[in-house]
Amino acid sequence: MNPNQFVKEAVSELKQSTWLTREQAIDSTKAVLILVVLMSLFIAGVDYVLSIFVRAFLGQ
Repeated sequence: MNPNQFVKEAVSELKQSTWLTREQAIDSTKAVLILVVLMSLFIAGVDYVLSIFVRAFLGQ
């Protein structure tokens, strides 16, 4: 494929795309950040509980 043709087709496809509004982008970012924090807390909690069991099992 010719590089010029590729760029023309890529630009054409991007023009057909629908982009998020500013509000949608902000809301999506908030949702992602909240889920990352919640998953981090969950994983930290599981790690803490498992470390307690491992210490008890190893007798430390």
